[in-house]
Amino acid sequence: MIDILSKFDPITLEQMSSVKLMNRTDTKFVTNLDKLRQLLEMAQADYFVQDIDGGRNLEYDTTYFDTTDFDMYCQHQCGHTNRQKIRFRTYCVSGLQFMEVKTKNNHGRTKKKRIEVGDMNLADEEKRQFLAKHLRYGVDTLVPALNNHFSRITLVNKAKTERLTIDSGLRFHNMQNGCERDMADLVIIELKRDGLVFSPVLEMLRQLRIHPHGYSKYCMGSALTCNGQLPVNRFKRKLIEVDKLVNQQNNLKYE
Repeated sequence: MIDILSKFDPITLEQMSSVKLMNRTDTKFVTNLDKLRQLLEMAQADYFVQDIDGGRNLEYDTTYFDTTDFDMYCQHQCGHTNRQKIRFRTYCVSGLQFMEVKTKNNHGRTKKKRIEVGDMNLADEEKRQFLAKHLRYGVDTLVPALNNHFSRITLVNKAKTERLTIDSGLRFHNMQNGCERDMADLVIIELKRDGLVFSPVLEMLRQLRIHPHGYSKYCMGSALTCNGQLPVNRFKRKLIEVDKLVNQQNNLKYE
């Protein structure tokens, strides 16, 4: 992967400042590493790659919190369109950590609010005030639910109207029961843009037969590691599709 990424023109964090897209539409795609290599070869002329101190495939670590009865997971599993998630995201290359609240409304728009933090202690008054303002759940009902670790490539189109994040090497760790899952060759691509501006990558994805496919890291990771403790009915089809796509050796079972 390093050899392909080295062919892209770089873009710095400062140069990406105009592509924050904090109020955006997201379209996700799921594929495998072989298809990803083909996509990157096709995208070199139309996209910059984010470069931080020479790193172009950067490690991220995320811990999701949920209520003690996992209401955020259940809201998504039941198909409710107006829902929230809370997570602590650490950028491993810099050590910076943020607490983020993501709110998705019934029009498909996602809004993200975040503050920089030094730890995940919810007793901190600044965190409590932030959550009281942006989260619909009581702070004292929250518990750590799921950790994931992955590597991310970020592409920006030459017009700087969209971001494309490409996540691979995804590993899940259930914070409640200790169960872990390594997702092997799975690749999650997310196209982030305001409205329906032209996107060069959409035609490339179509040519590679990589189709839109919803994939919530929190919900899929929870379903994969819950050991029957959470409902997974609505996710069964997606889980089976992903299993077939990445040709995992072990058969997944969902009860």
